[in-house]
Amino acid sequence: MDAGGLLAYAPSQSELARQAAGYVDRILKGAKPADLPVEQPNTFELVINMKTAKALGLTIPPSVLLRADQIIE
Repeated sequence: MDAGGLLAYAPSQSELARQAAGYVDRILKGAKPADLPVEQPNTFELVINMKTAKALGLTIPPSVLLRADQIIE
């Protein structure tokens, strides 16, 4: 997003790392990777880049800004 993207709605990177650590832990304890369930991300983040919005002449509604997890100035 710092490279100029306007907005992103994507899985939380920290949540994905936590899930991956859980898989590694189970494998190291002897679980077979093929037997592990596939997990979907549960937590998503909305990031808005106001610098890009201003460069494009866009006004982001306050209601959207309130929902953002991160706003890049």
